[in-house]
Amino acid sequence: MSDVVPIKLACLDLAGTTVGDIAMVERAFAEAIATQGIVPGTGAYARAMVHVHRSRGCPKIDVFRGIFPDNEVQAQAANLTFERSYEGALERAGLVAMPGVIEVLDKLRGSGLHLALITGFSRTTLSRVLSVLGWDDKIDLAISPEDAGGRGRPWPDMVLHAVLRLGIEDVRQVAVIGDSESDMLCGRRSGASVVAGVLTGVHSRERLLKGGATHILDSIADFPSLILSDDMAPHHTTAPAR
Repeated sequence: MSDVVPIKLACLDLAGTTVGDIAMVERAFAEAIATQGIVPGTGAYARAMVHVHRSRGCPKIDVFRGIFPDNEVQAQAANLTFERSYEGALERAGLVAMPGVIEVLDKLRGSGLHLALITGFSRTTLSRVLSVLGWDDKIDLAISPEDAGGRGRPWPDMVLHAVLRLGIEDVRQVAVIGDSESDMLCGRRSGASVVAGVLTGVHSRERLLKGGATHILDSIADFPSLILSDDMAPHHTTAPAR
């Protein structure tokens, strides 16, 4: 296709996309809200965990503000517990990369693309994750909401921060991949030409399409063949690009 703009930057989500720690994240959320009196077996707990699921990909502090909308102290306390719980789980169990992800990173870097990890984790938690993964030689940037002025997904700021930091000339030269609706909204709002949803994480095909996914992939292993091809027509989608 003559109007296809070559991809020069890939922005990749962490949990559910490049690493498989969804259960670990869910447990940390559950432990965090339990410290604030919302315990399993109650209606409040069920509602809170529905909110957690719907808000996946968003900054963790924003998720807790949604659960405790009138109490910033509770939200901050729950967020601190979340970070401690998740980082403790990292110490005990480490992280498991999604199948094929190392090969994906190497192939994309070998093709001359810049790579940025974007996440809803705080900078402190992200730093711990990076130390466990040991991917310093495989990515160019790792961005938390704090690095982009405090606004995480679904806002486009983290993707645009990567564009500016890495000197990308045109937002159409960006591809975003993630497993949540907020990932898709972030990518579309940033102007990225490829916004790929993967089915290895928290949200369904329908939720990803609702968020504006241009492509649906079975996993990140399919990502290189998509963004390194000359024809980036929608792949595995059941609805046109939005």
